Amino acid sequence: MSDRKIRVRFAPSPTGPLHMGGVRTALFNYLFAKKQGGDFILRIEDTDQTRYVPRAEKYIIESLNWCGLNPDEGPGIGGNFGPYRQSERKAMYKAYAEQLVESGWAYYAFDTAEEIDSLRKEAEANKETFSYGIATREELNNSIKLSETEVQQKIDAGENYVIRFKMPANEDVTEIDLIRGRVTFNTTKSLDDKVLFKSDGMPTYHLANVVDDHLMEITHVIRGEEWLPSMPLHVLLYRALGWEETQPKFAHLPLILKPVGKGKLSKRDGDKLGFPVFPLEWTDPKTGDVSKGYREEGYFAEAFINMLAMLGWNPGNEQEFFSLDELTKIFSLERVVKSGSRFDPEKAKWFNKHYFQQKSVEELTKLFKVVLAEKGVEATDEKTTAVVAEIKERCHFVSELWEQGYYFFKAPTEYDTKTVKKRWKEDTPEKLREIVALFSSVNNWSAETLKEVFSVFMNEKEWGFGAIMNPLRLSLVGGNLGPDLFVICHLLGKEETLARINFAIENIKK
Repeated sequence: MSDRKIRVRFAPSPTGPLHMGGVRTALFNYLFAKKQGGDFILRIEDTDQTRYVPRAEKYIIESLNWCGLNPDEGPGIGGNFGPYRQSERKAMYKAYAEQLVESGWAYYAFDTAEEIDSLRKEAEANKETFSYGIATREELNNSIKLSETEVQQKIDAGENYVIRFKMPANEDVTEIDLIRGRVTFNTTKSLDDKVLFKSDGMPTYHLANVVDDHLMEITHVIRGEEWLPSMPLHVLLYRALGWEETQPKFAHLPLILKPVGKGKLSKRDGDKLGFPVFPLEWTDPKTGDVSKGYREEGYFAEAFINMLAMLGWNPGNEQEFFSLDELTKIFSLERVVKSGSRFDPEKAKWFNKHYFQQKSVEELTKLFKVVLAEKGVEATDEKTTAVVAEIKERCHFVSELWEQGYYFFKAPTEYDTKTVKKRWKEDTPEKLREIVALFSSVNNWSAETLKEVFSVFMNEKEWGFGAIMNPLRLSLVGGNLGPDLFVICHLLGKEETLARINFAIENIKK
């Protein structure tokens, strides 16, 4: 395999929105391929038409594009190994299923869903688990038990059937997983006869996956840990189809775990704790329910990708911030851990703050102007840039620029009750009128001049600075928040500053 070009695939099912764990799988596939000059392929595995969700495929593609994980081949892109939707490859799978029957690796099974369900319930009543496989198949309604004539009669009569894999008895199937090392499964102890081809004429995941990986010349299958139990079946399918020489290498990625408690991170965890688990916002086509997305919550794609890369992989040093290009240069499966990685929503915000702070004031101003437009606020570029420069250090997200600086664009009409109660005294209005008179006389309206004039005035009056600065801040911003008071005055301008103080004097009551 060493002389073959590296080819990996990300193969999601369009059954709903793409989970962040799926994005990480795509990311690790992308990094592995690109580091070695290989191809990253997107394949849509839509064989289960009963679970197909409209718009899910479009969502998957848009998510990958937002993250910068652009496939080399896939739906809408093309390539030499298409089609890239399994539903469009439907015609080719049955021949491989029939080949497996003819070679003795598979068989026809005519059992109805009701018959299988009855067997399961009977086993449960006996506190056992029913498994269609080595121990039971010779007594069931299939071509192992039936004669060739009976089988052909059933097929000719149009009876529904599935094709099941005939698992060899008591064989240890051993494979090297590139992350977990040597993995062994015993066929009798842990494997049943999986359905390969369904009565609706579509293959199951197992058959379609192996056939497509072979025909698309996939060299490495990098997928989630939940698919590890399927590996021995897939290995046996490669053997049964005569493709052992070109079988891909396997790597099974660790789970992303809940922030608290045990188990895999789920949408329910995000709903409960208030963070997204999907890259983009998703609206359920059936219920209309909207799920949060990292993009819409204000995360930068580079922060999201960087955060995902550090879930289950480490560079071997203390560095935590990497661009996609940097990740591509240093990524290796050898540094992917075996155990699950716990997701920390606060760490995700921390990553975003880093990338937020790395952006120039000009970049953030452009983004903030979109927010201002949504709020119906008009402001000059000069003022917006000055405000962003002043408050950006306090923010993790563009939306927080508004939370931290809305008062620069919108005069307060209500005032924080606790601050009023604590800071607004009986003589405050009288003292503020003197401040209005003082500020009115200032011609060179700058933070430095205002601070100097104010300090001289306060020392002459022998008033406590807190007795004036706190109610003055309250007058200008509506509460006890914001940067340096005189910077606020400077950015508001003389006319607006005086108007806000006068409004507060007339409207704040104890």
